[in-house]
Formats: sequence, C-alpha cells, structure tokens
Amino acid sequence: MIENNILTIKNLHVYTKDKLIIDGLNLSINKGKIHAIMGKNGSGKSTLAKVIAGHPNYKITQGNILFNHQDITDEEPDKRSHKGIFLAFQYPIEIPGVNNIDFLRLAYNTKQKTKNEQEIDPLSFFELINKKLKTIDMDPIFLNRNVNEGFSGGEKKKNEILQMSLLNNQLSILDEIDSGLDVDALKSIAKQIKSLINKNNAILLITHYQKLLDYIKPDYVHIMNNGKIIYTGDASTASQIEKYGYDYIQRK
Repeated sequence: MIENNILTIKNLHVYTKDKLIIDGLNLSINKGKIHAIMGKNGSGKSTLAKVIAGHPNYKITQGNILFNHQDITDEEPDKRSHKGIFLAFQYPIEIPGVNNIDFLRLAYNTKQKTKNEQEIDPLSFFELINKKLKTIDMDPIFLNRNVNEGFSGGEKKKNEILQMSLLNNQLSILDEIDSGLDVDALKSIAKQIKSLINKNNAILLITHYQKLLDYIKPDYVHIMNNGKIIYTGDASTASQIEKYGYDYIQRK
C-alpha cells in the first residue's frame, strides 16, 4: 500500500570518480518489512547503502530517492538522519577520547532537538540507555569506554545495533553487519535485529552470506548485478544462491 511506503528509489544512476556504479536501480520498501540485498563483489551493494544515507563522494546524475514520499535526492546526510535514516557501518571506526555514553546522549539529544522535543539530562539518559542495553544483551561496561576503541568485531557491531535501537529510526540500513563475526556473535546480532522491527519501521540488510538470512528470514531478497537489481525473491532465494551461485539467478 502506498501509505505504508518508507523508501522508493526510481531509475537511480550514481557515479564516483567518473565511474558508473549504480545503473538505473529501482527499489521500494514498505513499513514492517525486512529487505536484504545480495550480490557479487563490485555489484554496487555498499554504494547503494551510502547513497541512501547521503554520502558526499557519490554523484547522482539521474533518478530520485523518496523517503516517506519526500524527495531527499539532494539532501545532506544529517538531514536524512534527522528524518529517520540510519546506516550501520561494515567497519565501525574507533573514536579515541570520545566516551561512548556521551556520544550516544549527544546523538539522541540532537535528534530530539530536530523533532522539537525535550532533550534529556544525563541521569534520565543513563536510565534509558540501560534499558536498551538489556534489550540487546550488551554489557554496561562499554558505555564508559571510548567509542569502539578496543572493541572486538562483535562488540563494535553490537554498538551499532545499540545506536539503531536508541535512535528509533524508520529505516535502518545494515551494511554487512555480519562480516567478521563468529557463529555465536552472528546469532546474537540476528536476534537483536529481529527484535527491532515493527509496523512503523523497516530494515535493509546488505550481505554476502546466507547464514545471517537463515537467522533473520527477510521478507524480500534482492539480487544486485552491475549496479541494478536484477531479481527479487523471498528468503529462500539466499539458500538457492548458496547452493547454485549467482549464475543461477541470471539463468532464471
């Protein structure tokens, strides 16, 4: 239904360093749905994630990105974030000297301010963030460490999920959130991601691997090749690719 639509991408063409990366891509995402994008290396998956979030290194030459029926094609990244778009990085960076809880409270209050809602004091925020920590089974000790500094791969990914939960975004884009995780960490992250989907938001997963999708079971799996989506199926699509490879899709 049109009123349930969160994101619509129409005929998108994107260049970086004079090279065409996204070539006429179309995508529609509705509330309450989990979408996954798969594809070979160099197919444009991570570029798409960054373009939706507004990364300045990519130039849109044709097409539109609509978020909640508003054209955001030329909007700055911070404006997109304030409207409810969140991007979890494949390789979250370390920020020495910046305390994690201070970083999270600043991000939360910045979003509150843009919504003309009351900012939250440190004590109230501490109560709020501890509830979020319990939801995603994360040790409170990480609040008092510098952002991602000395974190393991799984801990960095959990910190991204904590941000996603705290900021309560409408569209969360998780770019290879499964990379570098062992089986136990992958199961934990998948469980946390599933707990955050509801009727008012949507999640876009970008991944190479079937295993994450075994745990999450997305509503739709899109296959990218040469900068466009060439096939859309259900969760079983990932297992078919695992078994037969991407050439299976191109033969269909």
